Amino acid sequence: MLCVANFDGCFVSLNPAWRLTLGWTEAEMKARPFLDFVHPDDIAATLAAAEGLARGEAQTTFENRYRHRDGSHVWLSWNAVPRDGLIYASTRDVTETKRQAEALAKTEEALRQSQKMEAVGQLTGGLAHDFNNLLAGISGSLELMQTRMSQGRMGDLDRYMSVAQGAAKRAAALTHRLLAFSRRQTLDPKPANVNRLVADMEELVRRTVGPAIHLEVVGLAGLWPALIDVGQLENALLNLCINARDAMPGGGRITIETANKWIDEAGSRQHDLPPGQYLSVCVTDTGTGMPPDLVDKVFEPFFTTKPTGEGTGLGLSMVYGFARQSGGQVRIYSEVGQGTTVCLYLPRHYGEADEDDVTRRLAEVERAGQGETVLIVDDEPSVRMLVTEVLEDLGYTAIEAADSVAGLKVLQSDVRIDLLVTDVGLPGGMNGRQMADAGRERRPDLKVLFITGYAENAVLGNGYLRPGMQVLTKPFVLETLATRIKDLIVQA
Repeated sequence: MLCVANFDGCFVSLNPAWRLTLGWTEAEMKARPFLDFVHPDDIAATLAAAEGLARGEAQTTFENRYRHRDGSHVWLSWNAVPRDGLIYASTRDVTETKRQAEALAKTEEALRQSQKMEAVGQLTGGLAHDFNNLLAGISGSLELMQTRMSQGRMGDLDRYMSVAQGAAKRAAALTHRLLAFSRRQTLDPKPANVNRLVADMEELVRRTVGPAIHLEVVGLAGLWPALIDVGQLENALLNLCINARDAMPGGGRITIETANKWIDEAGSRQHDLPPGQYLSVCVTDTGTGMPPDLVDKVFEPFFTTKPTGEGTGLGLSMVYGFARQSGGQVRIYSEVGQGTTVCLYLPRHYGEADEDDVTRRLAEVERAGQGETVLIVDDEPSVRMLVTEVLEDLGYTAIEAADSVAGLKVLQSDVRIDLLVTDVGLPGGMNGRQMADAGRERRPDLKVLFITGYAENAVLGNGYLRPGMQVLTKPFVLETLATRIKDLIVQA
């Protein structure tokens, strides 16, 4: 369709294609301002294009909707130029193209939903399989312990206890990996010296990968600190080294390398990271490598190239989730027959790294001072019982509460409280953080240890807690709990 219009907003001439497309005669369209034909939602954009033409700017591939004589609307694509006080335009009907694009978008959305449901099914199926195996080990061990105790046979109890504890630890590791994949684990970020962390893990990695694998560690002198959850970075690094070992069944070489990285605008687009300063931790193997179609899938939950029973497929997805939740990224580079490199990019911390946090044995933790009292708030009776047992063994007075209402009532009383140990998700109308903040209004120096088994980072301040507050993730080692309690109480 061809037309000429003036800057008063009216058509001067139109060719016959306009009547064929919109149903209006040339006289009808020239008798009214062209805005009368524009869809109400497109008037503002049409006026903006007209203003551009008035400034002498051509308007190419501008689109709007015109009303057909039958009341429907037709999508038009314009190429318009100003000349000698008039607007000259060629226009195309793109309604069918728009319909096809909308249909394609709906099809793609349906496909994405289908893929999401398939992933959910794969996720729940994998979890059910792994947890049923672990629960069988735990429940079976407990039943045998009960049977042997009723028979008076105490000799096998240690063996059954070891099996149950081992299965429980593997279940805890599985949930941590799952939460890391979904980026909903509770992280405890601290300024860390990554070179020292890698050096401390070197012997463990060397024993894990075995004598057929040559391990080389290349740590950059002057590596920047990173604000990370040290335990989760250790898990991620160990997972990467185990994957590298499995890719080299005949032996080979693993290289762990650290470096400082400046990510500029181009690197930001390439790595999907904000521009800035990062440090990288890369694990490279000389193994079988992967084709591009496998590289695209390795971060999916439960995707694994290992035989059934030899891997959950959560290792790399856990690494990915941890990196993203920490404000970083993970990238993988692989070539068939040449090997694979996986690089973690972690944001630089502007400050000094913390010293090592050494966990002491329960028997080595100092006992409580005279009259020191701890309030435990948790809606799970078994957790309250375990924490109370540990506290009483160390000489503390323990007060229990099952919800936030009961806990806040104790905090607002005159009872001595040296430390609050609380779950984050609590019944009673407020969460653990809200209860602790309310308690601090009356007790400004109250020390708080949050214990949580889920992703309450937002509630906890995304890793930024007030002084005198710490977080411990369930399930926890009792020695770690005792150490945290004592360290918090003795803090100035």
